[in-house]
Amino acid sequence: MAFDVSHPQILEIVRLALEEDIGTGDITTFLTVPASARAVGRMVAKQDLTLAGIELLPSIFDAISPHKCEIELLHRSGAQLKRGTEIATVTGPARALLTGERTALNFVQRLSGVATTANAYARLIQDTRCKILDTRKTMPGLRRLEKQAAAAGGAKNHRQGLYDAVLIKNNHITAAGGVRAALDKTRDADLMVEIEVRTRAELEEALACGATHLLLDNLTPAEARDWIADIRAAKGDAITIELSGGITLQNVRAYAETGADFLSSGSITHSAPAVDINFGLTLS
Repeated sequence: MAFDVSHPQILEIVRLALEEDIGTGDITTFLTVPASARAVGRMVAKQDLTLAGIELLPSIFDAISPHKCEIELLHRSGAQLKRGTEIATVTGPARALLTGERTALNFVQRLSGVATTANAYARLIQDTRCKILDTRKTMPGLRRLEKQAAAAGGAKNHRQGLYDAVLIKNNHITAAGGVRAALDKTRDADLMVEIEVRTRAELEEALACGATHLLLDNLTPAEARDWIADIRAAKGDAITIELSGGITLQNVRAYAETGADFLSSGSITHSAPAVDINFGLTLS
């Protein structure tokens, strides 16, 4: 897949990450490593994983040592890698490689962790009608990267933020004065409108108001199956149904078999463990 690292927000995140780590300078490296030393750094997977974010390496090392590092990306985001697979090599001044290795690993390990988690969800439901969605439960500042990582793993991106879709949740319903009041206020929105319903009464009201995208929250698989059967009987496939709340790797299959179109899980981003990747250095 294409993993776009050219957006100004992403370039700024890389700059801030390097600034945070390097500060006034990499003291250990400058004290112990000659300026003339050259090295090769090899990034290697230490576990099976789905790769994401490797395309950031040129931005990272070029920022440290402009035009002096040669980077070879042996795999791209979305690749399914086995333990021991060499991912990329970086050749250049040893000082630059030592200064940049932690930032490079932090990005690639974190983003590959998101991609690997997303892939685990996607594989468990791949032969159902359901697709797995990510959420806005991302690390602040890293959303563009984490959502690309989720997509690299096989998840479908939900809305990027509050600005590109209408999602009426329980607190919106309360603040607006009810399901009908909330939906009525979105009639002229030139965007997809989805509404969360938590009770049968809210469901019936949403359907009566012409809702076309429903978010059924915090139902058990058995409850979801019953609700969806009733919705399909009344509206067929004219209604798009998403399930959320408590969806894990242990129960995702049961939820996918309820007849829903989408499942969303915040754990793809907020609870994804970083994967194990090594960056080994040899002098050249």
